[in-house]
Amino acid sequence: MPLLKIDVIKGRTDEEISVLLDTVHRAMVEAFAVPERDRYQILNEHAPSRMIVQDTGLGFERTDKVVVITAISRPRSVEMKEKFYALLVEGLGRECGIEPRDVMVSMVINGDEDWSFGFGRAQFLTGEL
Repeated sequence: MPLLKIDVIKGRTDEEISVLLDTVHRAMVEAFAVPERDRYQILNEHAPSRMIVQDTGLGFERTDKVVVITAISRPRSVEMKEKFYALLVEGLGRECGIEPRDVMVSMVINGDEDWSFGFGRAQFLTGEL
């Protein structure tokens, strides 16, 4: 946890996707200080006509390498979130050749009662986690 939903435009190889997912995971582990096996990622690929990600009037153009990440998480500090954003664009640039302008992130915050990792139990509430 967090649960990361990653949306990209179709066209990457399996190896490119693997490197992208590993890079995103490393940024999350470092920024949020979560265990290495705390890895929940879902990647969806879209046709170019099915993914429109503009600049909100900031004055830049995105490319077909755009990555949109929705991070569903328990509350994190502002500092942790900013560290995640910075590590993410640094790593994706270095490992995947993705420009910082092509990385968009949205954090969705929820509470302990909103998570069940299986068996029909809320493990944060039961004390299992």
